[in-house]
Amino acid sequence: MLLILRNWLRKDCKFYLIFPVANSNHFYLPFEKKGKERLNSKTIQSLSEYEKYQLSFHPERPKFCDYLSLFSKVEPCLESDEFGACLIQTYRASLIISQAEIDVMLIGQQSGPASNYKELRLAMEDSEVLHKWNHGMPNPTSYTRAIQAVKIANQENRLIIVFVDTPGADPTEESEAQGIAWAIGGTIKALIESTTTTMSIIINRACSGGAIALTGTDVTLALEYSTYLVITPEACSSILFHDRFHADEAAAASQITSREGFKLGIVDELIPEAAGPAHRFPHETKKAVKAVIIKHAEYLNSIAAEDIFNERIKRWAKIGKWDEAELTAARSPGIKVSRLPQAESGYIKHHLACYSENGNRIYDPVSIKKLNQNNFVCDICGYRYLRPSAWDYINLILDKDSFREHPETELILDKDILGFPGYGEKLASTRLKTGLKTAMITGNGKILGREIVFCATDFGFLGGSFCMSTGEKIWRAADIALKNGIALVLQAAGGGARMHAGCSSMVSIPKAHVALTKVEKAGLPVVTIITDPTLGGVAIGYGSRGIRLFEDNAGNIGFSGKRVIEQYTGHKVSRDFQTTAWLVKHKHAEIVVNRTNIKEIINGII
Repeated sequence: MLLILRNWLRKDCKFYLIFPVANSNHFYLPFEKKGKERLNSKTIQSLSEYEKYQLSFHPERPKFCDYLSLFSKVEPCLESDEFGACLIQTYRASLIISQAEIDVMLIGQQSGPASNYKELRLAMEDSEVLHKWNHGMPNPTSYTRAIQAVKIANQENRLIIVFVDTPGADPTEESEAQGIAWAIGGTIKALIESTTTTMSIIINRACSGGAIALTGTDVTLALEYSTYLVITPEACSSILFHDRFHADEAAAASQITSREGFKLGIVDELIPEAAGPAHRFPHETKKAVKAVIIKHAEYLNSIAAEDIFNERIKRWAKIGKWDEAELTAARSPGIKVSRLPQAESGYIKHHLACYSENGNRIYDPVSIKKLNQNNFVCDICGYRYLRPSAWDYINLILDKDSFREHPETELILDKDILGFPGYGEKLASTRLKTGLKTAMITGNGKILGREIVFCATDFGFLGGSFCMSTGEKIWRAADIALKNGIALVLQAAGGGARMHAGCSSMVSIPKAHVALTKVEKAGLPVVTIITDPTLGGVAIGYGSRGIRLFEDNAGNIGFSGKRVIEQYTGHKVSRDFQTTAWLVKHKHAEIVVNRTNIKEIINGII
């Protein structure tokens, strides 16, 4: 939250116009200074979507540690001074339900040192404190702590209650080197596979993968004026309008409030802020939070241990919305697009601006055979010539002509649930260009004669972004693997969760985790091939699961993309950043495959 106080002072954004009042006991948002200090449900509804977003992370809204008073026998768990440990804190505690006391594990994202404005102002003056709290962004240490807390809760039979409050996970090269994508994916997996029931409460702002890490729970609750979003309005504005000054329009298009999340079915219940916003009425808010926690804890505590995962399956089966294509249209022959280079001479033109280490410009034609061996990466400068299509991967990995698309998934189409600007037109044109109906295609095929279920992703379909159709296709593909008792193999690619579907696309990530856990629980292999690029929602979703095979000479594998990290840190990342070689060096890629041995390695694993 310390970053928030600095952001209000920024001069490059039209939204940050009001300076904090010197010696004031409170911090006032711009619209609070315009005569709306006594905010209530009526006046809040009249705010712009961006103002509602600002309200959700007001620096004085109660933070996780403020809610510890709702519980008894609170004691710290897994205490650590390691950098990042304070951003996700864990406590053993008890909760009184109908005069009975149940054991709970509290896991909470603590986005700053306090909700008291005077304390925050003092903290801003201490550079060590600012560094410690890392602008409220958890790093791999934070998520590792959450995973350990889930394990302890399972061992001690504790109900897990998670408090969610984050602007997003840490976008730095240091966090990437520590494996933040796999740490977030591991946190989602830990909650999905928890042997005790789980509940999450969004108390302020729940943004991007940093939030979805902790909301893949049996029940997701949210305070009335909190927000739940896949991408910040500023970042969305940059993509839509090529500047950061249309954040209000971007916020409206993305439907980021938890109230809208409740309407879309990704929030189970809204906790009312009836008296007014939590930063002005903290005691009333905490009382409302406790009442709703007790209600859901009673239900969760009544589920028999042997029924927990089956109840989880029923819950996540209902998550997501999609359209169904007409049967005749779906079954009509589609084009099988290939992006592999074709040239009768066996050579193609060298790409522009390629220079040797001596600074000499390279003009020589490139051998297609050599390109194929190098995974289409220039061996001189690292330039990537192309990214293969889904059909290229099908032809590479499966036996010739063995792939048959699943009738259970071929009718699924992406649904424009938000009416997002231009999304419908993009879907239509992309379907024509790629010959695919969605970014993922699933079917049965064979590897060296062995029957498997195969899921292929096409980066050419809106960047292979993870969305509701992806989650549902993986769900159905997993069921087919279970029904036939065969392995599930997935080829991962994509730049993250799809912003056009808002947070609903991100919420389908835990759904994919549940599906893959079903397969693994049945003793069937899950193999994931990590290709270029595998970032964000794809990496923390199915890209973090199963036995992972990393494509040789690939790049852009991790959580945050290079451009995001460089914009945030203000300096360039290392030359080999997020390549397979870099991942091997940092011990995140154990099995590396290339185009010549991939079939044999997968077959050997199965």
